[in-house]
Amino acid sequence: MPAIESISLIIFAYLLGSLSSAILLSKLMGFTDPRIDGSNNPGATNVLRIAGKKAAFFTLLGDCLKGLIPVLIALWVVDNRLIIALTGLSAFLGHCFPLYFNFKGGKGVATAMAVNVGFNWIVGIIIITNWLVFARVSRISSLAAIISFTALPFLIYWQEASLAVAGVFSLMSGILIWRHKSNIQRLLQGKES
Repeated sequence: MPAIESISLIIFAYLLGSLSSAILLSKLMGFTDPRIDGSNNPGATNVLRIAGKKAAFFTLLGDCLKGLIPVLIALWVVDNRLIIALTGLSAFLGHCFPLYFNFKGGKGVATAMAVNVGFNWIVGIIIITNWLVFARVSRISSLAAIISFTALPFLIYWQEASLAVAGVFSLMSGILIWRHKSNIQRLLQGKES
């Protein structure tokens, strides 16, 4: 039974993560599909650019909830930190590579932050605080995300003392940073907005 529960949690997390808040809200609220406007990224930052604060807030809320909810359910259902971490990773992967939208999703920053808050609130608060500080200082959201998530595997290992769990969050960080590759190129060229 525990194996079935674990697999079900991971699948549920991916399917929930695959619901793109930005794309669904563009249809409900009537703004341009974020995949074809602005940075072409279905995330809260791009929605802010093309549709304003209200739409961006609801996008951010949706992206956070789909990362947080599966982790909280996993915490309630199983007593295995690795399975809980894999559940969070699965929600994040759903956001980045959504089943319902041809596997073309967002960069995963908000979803990953929410996963971390649910998994280990201390690490989650540190990641969010780092992002806020670097975003405030640099005025560049992508740079703040890259710096914050570079520290994530070390913070998780510090709190969890598990190489396996730290490995799961290392994979999350690596994918998140890789999905910012165009931002990194623009940062190196001094062209990132």
